[in-house]
Amino acid sequence: MNKLIGYITGFVLSIALTLLPLGMIWMHNSGGHAFPSHEVLFGSFVLFAVLQLFVQLYFFLHIGDEARPRWNLQALVFALLVVAIVVGGTLWIMDNLSHGQHEAGVPFIEGAITPEGSND
Repeated sequence: MNKLIGYITGFVLSIALTLLPLGMIWMHNSGGHAFPSHEVLFGSFVLFAVLQLFVQLYFFLHIGDEARPRWNLQALVFALLVVAIVVGGTLWIMDNLSHGQHEAGVPFIEGAITPEGSND
């Protein structure tokens, strides 16, 4: 019965950590983008994401309950490395695409793509 209470607690915390940022977005959009500010939204989203990660690790993956926690730590570090590479690579590619579009100047003249602006 103790495991069931842990799973229910983890589920409730996960739902709460998902709905709180959603409520903040709703307040931000209905308040004319004034409160909470964009910086507060970004910081709180990062905080809620990290809290959600720890809730998932503790309540559902049972990190820390193993007899050999070193293997769990190594797997976690590897997973975080893969996530950092994927997210960092995605942001890098998106940034390069954005710069490539701005460097070419204005590629549209009256709705048509000119040869100077195309990448053929």
